[in-house]
Amino acid sequence: MNLLIKSATIVDPNSPFHLQVTDILIENGVITEIGANLTSDAESFDATGKYLLPGFFDLNCNIGELGYETKEDLHSGTAAAAAGGFTGLALMPNTAKPVHSKAEVEYLVNKSKGSLVDVVPLGAISYKREGKDMAEMYDMYQSGARAFTDGNHPVQDAGLMERALLYAHGFNALIFSYPEDTAIAGKAKVNEGEVSTLLGMKGIPSLAEELMVARDLYLSEYTNSPIHFSTISTWRSVDLIRQARARGLKVTCDVAAHHLVLTDDALMGFDSLYKVKPPLRIQKDVDALIAGLKDGTIDAIVTQHTPHEVEYKNVEFEIAEYGIIGLQTAFSLALKAGLSIEMIAEKLSVNPRKIIGTPLICVAEDAYANFTVVDLQQDWEYTKDNNLSKSYNSPFIGQTLRGQVLLTCNNNQLFKS
Repeated sequence: MNLLIKSATIVDPNSPFHLQVTDILIENGVITEIGANLTSDAESFDATGKYLLPGFFDLNCNIGELGYETKEDLHSGTAAAAAGGFTGLALMPNTAKPVHSKAEVEYLVNKSKGSLVDVVPLGAISYKREGKDMAEMYDMYQSGARAFTDGNHPVQDAGLMERALLYAHGFNALIFSYPEDTAIAGKAKVNEGEVSTLLGMKGIPSLAEELMVARDLYLSEYTNSPIHFSTISTWRSVDLIRQARARGLKVTCDVAAHHLVLTDDALMGFDSLYKVKPPLRIQKDVDALIAGLKDGTIDAIVTQHTPHEVEYKNVEFEIAEYGIIGLQTAFSLALKAGLSIEMIAEKLSVNPRKIIGTPLICVAEDAYANFTVVDLQQDWEYTKDNNLSKSYNSPFIGQTLRGQVLLTCNNNQLFKS
């Protein structure tokens, strides 16, 4: 793949060309030259007024393989990822056959070879994600898993979480915690508050999340092991993690893009497309999440891409499945939340790779071309026609969003919107 990008503003804190407006020449998938007024016989792309960032990396993506291919398969999932500017995905083990042994990890690694998008499987902490017996984490690590989580099954057994932290730390792997105390959350479907009262629905209190954040922070401190919290959603969770970092704990965390722009007010119409977990919270929580991103407490933004067939979402709110698809909208939502392009590069490109431990990428000469080109001012309509996922469970389909991904490049392949 040969391409000459003209007059792009590079946004990459690891690059010597950070914030410079320059030309970039890519030959056979490698950046061979960066400078002014470059010429080449290669195809040219005018990026005047546009920004070139390292390719995005998603730390929380659900793709149906193995077993739920009708929701999403690797082909459709990586296509949607490329359209959203993502060149790397960490896949949650929430599949029909959980990713709890090296066989599933090796399948995903081998099946995804040759794709524009790099795929990193996340292995389960427990066998079958049942929260009882520890899974074969070291075998999975040897086969390509770089972190471990029970996905959307929170680990209720404190002893199991303690053992997992100690064991994974022994071979420099990372444990992801999805913080929810199921005894507190119960069978409720929405955030506990004024909206749940108005809707006449039992709510999930913020306490259900915050208790688990506090517990796992104590376990991380006790075992001297790093921990990563997935999709925190409340102001107190942000505050607990901020205090832990100030004490020197090795803790990182992320937030889902939709939690930065939506509150539980969106549920007033009982639209199941807004049914997610953690549930949409109140404006105080949204403000705290954005503040946490800006002060460095929250390290990354994730899509929490969760595809479902229409029959699982177009039903009564109480019985609808949780989750929305988010690979193609995460960048626009980050912009809508008021984040700068430099912060977006940090939270979507740089920090996720640091957390997961994959090689950092850099927009520099002689480096492999791994980037996305975006237009901050371009409006685009998200429709069923340009949605590349197999599923359509997004409340943003039919809406006009600002901030478009124009190009995504990786592994000597190019995606154009």
